[in-house]
Amino acid sequence: MSKQPTASAKPAPQLATPTDLGDNARADIAAVINTLLADTFALYLKTKNFHWHMSGPHFRDYHLLLDEQSDQILAMTDVLAERVRKLGALTLHSIGEIGRMQRVRDNDAAFVEPAAMLAELREDNGAMARHMREAHELCEERKDLATASLLEVFIDETERRAWFLFEAAQGSTGRGDT
Repeated sequence: MSKQPTASAKPAPQLATPTDLGDNARADIAAVINTLLADTFALYLKTKNFHWHMSGPHFRDYHLLLDEQSDQILAMTDVLAERVRKLGALTLHSIGEIGRMQRVRDNDAAFVEPAAMLAELREDNGAMARHMREAHELCEERKDLATASLLEVFIDETERRAWFLFEAAQGSTGRGDT
């Protein structure tokens, strides 16, 4: 079941960070970005988990792909957290807070087939791109071009990860383009 940020969530205290965005816009955008940040940490850990537990005939290729993708995902965390701070809000403090906010489901299975790993990560990246688009819409409504711009880059990177995962899972299709 997907966790959704709610309007009843405790509003984060606002800092005296200089910005011309209104208080409501800053609070709403910060809440959405903090939820994306929680998702990003959860996706990073799941990608690393699958990287560490990869096996099978395509081990090296998949292992390296997931390592590259996890590095890219981790790089997003600091940018998102710093954007929340630039908006004058507090960001995540702990793993527990991430666990309460994340919408990316954990996978604690002892063994997952490589094809299932790729498929699950492809779905997670697809969901992440959708959530980023929703956040982007809010940013556009509230005229926060800086956050919208960051999200545009992250959406492209996320879609690229989903594409690579999709193509890697295709295997030998007989299409002549292996």
